[in-house]
Amino acid sequence: MKRVFCGHGFSLFLFGVLIAGCSPSNNTEAPEPERTDGKIIIRGSNTIGEELAPRLIAEYKKGHANASFDLETKGTAYGMGALVGNQCDIAGASRAPSKDELELAKLRGVDLNDNVIGAYSVAVVVNAGNPVTSLSKEQVRDIFTGVIQNWKDVGGPDAAIQLYIRDPISGTYLGFRELAMENKPYGGKLKLFTNYVGIVQGVAQDPAGIGYSSFQRAKSDGVKGVSISGVAPNVESVNNGDYPYARILHLYTNKAKEAQSTRDFIQFVQSSQGQEVMAQMGYVPPR
Repeated sequence: MKRVFCGHGFSLFLFGVLIAGCSPSNNTEAPEPERTDGKIIIRGSNTIGEELAPRLIAEYKKGHANASFDLETKGTAYGMGALVGNQCDIAGASRAPSKDELELAKLRGVDLNDNVIGAYSVAVVVNAGNPVTSLSKEQVRDIFTGVIQNWKDVGGPDAAIQLYIRDPISGTYLGFRELAMENKPYGGKLKLFTNYVGIVQGVAQDPAGIGYSSFQRAKSDGVKGVSISGVAPNVESVNNGDYPYARILHLYTNKAKEAQSTRDFIQFVQSSQGQEVMAQMGYVPPR
């Protein structure tokens, strides 16, 4: 029997787990669980779930003390599969749905509601005294993978490059690999930190240092954000779609099954109060 998802292992896995028995030759769909406890179940992107969602939930609960949440993030694909399989209320996503995910939603009769909440963006930072002001995407990739290990190879001084990066358990560690490094492993001389503050402070004290941070942290004393292929790291370049190291963040719901509690939370995230929280954490507000 021909499968519409052949050649995509993870999609096949989701297809089998979430909608076993739902195929063109089987008219009986798997039963869907009923959820009556009012809990808002969120699944999906690590980019959203690692730090942002917990902070937004905490702020929301200040005005909604009885609100209850169940948050688990293992990637956008996990969230989209859970939403289509009626296993969650919100799928956090750091990308648009793939062709396979859209086909799966269509098979299940799910009409996706796309709620854009902002953008995850990363600035590449160097010491303020470094004469380098712009790097190409290829140069950034080669610096962080260890192919380029001296500043003189990118127009800087004759000095060994020191990398300042997030710790491997952070979503940003993987996120930067995906955005800037073609998913290649880190190389060269590495110093690891648990947050952007540590990275920025390290680079500020090291003339040969380079790292990454939020746009907000890139404005700190002692460092500067470099342009990427001539594009400056700022809100305008992200919203214009020009800056390469950015991802639009979405909260997807099933239009037909969106509870009022879910809608209230999403409206909070998109409100001035929610957007202020995101701005404080270095996320770029939507246009």
